[in-house]
Amino acid sequence: MPGTGGLLATPLATWERDGLKAALRRAGLPCEDMEQSGPLFWRFDTDDDIPAGFAGLEVHGPDALLRSLMTLPPRRGAGIGRAIVVAIEQEARLRGCDAIYLLTPEPDYFARAGYAALSRDAVPEAIRASSQFQSPICAAAAAMIKELD
Repeated sequence: MPGTGGLLATPLATWERDGLKAALRRAGLPCEDMEQSGPLFWRFDTDDDIPAGFAGLEVHGPDALLRSLMTLPPRRGAGIGRAIVVAIEQEARLRGCDAIYLLTPEPDYFARAGYAALSRDAVPEAIRASSQFQSPICAAAAAMIKELD
């Protein structure tokens, strides 16, 4: 995956997602749909092979959903999360997406990365129908968008 900022991105096969599912559960993030084949997930490791985080992407036509983003606790505060966001955005561009959406309890973090808040009703139907948007865990999360160039 290009644009990883010194991180090595490894795609996770459906059968490799148990570790991510456990990490998401511990972080209080949705993980009920990890076995589904539609969402794409990556593990990000530092150049010295230390796990740094995870992220996922769902592509719905010209729109994408950034999901399951987490930096592992020992790596937080080092810019890993931002590098992962940039990598996922680049992947969405490569897959022909025009915009990327997300749900977050931390809108200020994503606002600094160029995301804008929007009403859940303004999110395309295919994204709103995703399991992330339907998850009770995300009911109070802010919806955000970034137009991709």
